[in-house]
Amino acid sequence: MDIHEYQAKEILAEFGVPVPRGGLAYSPEQAEFRARELGGQAWVVKAQIHSGGRGQAGGVRVCRGAHEVRDFAAGLFGRQLVTRQTGAAGKAVYRVWVEEASDIRRELYLGFVLDRKSERIMIVASAHGGMEIEELAEKDPASLRRMTIDPATGLIDFQARELAFSLGLSGGQIAQMVATLRACYRAFRDLDATMVEINPLVVTGTGDLVALDAKMSFDTNALFRQPRIAELRDRSQEDARESAAADHGLAYVGLDGDIGCIINGAGLAMATMDMIKLAGGEPANFLDIGGGASPERVVRAFRTVLADANVRVILVNIFAGINRCDWVAEGVVQAYREVGMTIPVVVRLAGTNVEEGRRILQASGLPLVTADTLADAADKAVAARLKSAA
Repeated sequence: MDIHEYQAKEILAEFGVPVPRGGLAYSPEQAEFRARELGGQAWVVKAQIHSGGRGQAGGVRVCRGAHEVRDFAAGLFGRQLVTRQTGAAGKAVYRVWVEEASDIRRELYLGFVLDRKSERIMIVASAHGGMEIEELAEKDPASLRRMTIDPATGLIDFQARELAFSLGLSGGQIAQMVATLRACYRAFRDLDATMVEINPLVVTGTGDLVALDAKMSFDTNALFRQPRIAELRDRSQEDARESAAADHGLAYVGLDGDIGCIINGAGLAMATMDMIKLAGGEPANFLDIGGGASPERVVRAFRTVLADANVRVILVNIFAGINRCDWVAEGVVQAYREVGMTIPVVVRLAGTNVEEGRRILQASGLPLVTADTLADAADKAVAARLKSAA
């Protein structure tokens, strides 16, 4: 689960990370009030959406008057901000963050991620901040510093000092960097985060370190023990289909095609999408119904897929181990009748109780298209799609 920049800053500040003073606004007038409340002559106004690259997309501006703050904010509210990370649809802006401008002398990059290879938290840092980590890795890979943290000892001060020296910091900045690193590590560990990123972490004119931007992501499976973090969820920034599917315990990712997929197992789902592409079609989604696919769960999966108006064919591909083909077949028949299906449905079943599952499909009398293999199912789904478009 992702959260907004201002939320990440508030959390990190509680752990001891220095951040600029700022205030949240839900209207242009409130943005102007926040600027006057903060005082000074210049402020930075930032659109709050779950995406990087906001500045290049016109979502961030330094304003030098309270009226300019209001006017710029007025142009952001309700706007679909399109960045390189949002896709063509963009994300809607419903809130902005107004913070005091900083005197920037240097920009650094600092990130904490879960390294699955070493099974440890990894620190990634660079002396060149302000760019996305992908850009840094491509344009200046030698600038990246990586360090893993032993979970038995946690982040040790000498590791933090070594990293600070490698970034060219000196004097009191070393102690500030050590404190910032330790604060980020504690936040990552204590809150079940999967990513903490500060980009840029700047050195100001007075030599202080300040986090000008921050991102945090959290392990969705751990939210039950992080109720405060769960409350920070912003559904307006999520794909409505994916959000509804998650509420029903379904793993769903919306795509741009028109062949809906209902599959059990992530690996089988990926293979199915590949086979659809190979057959000349385009998958509309990734949907994994999981290991315990009751008829009711299959019905929910059908409703989720059909919520996408672009879907013209549904392909059900089940390899039953923990699942049972007869349960899935019952769910397919139930969904077809309850939903009032008007588009073709291709079903391929294999594994536990497959013969009973096929018998249920045949006995239903419904115009279901059955297939014996994955390749056959993909070909029939694409053929049904072409026929419906004719």
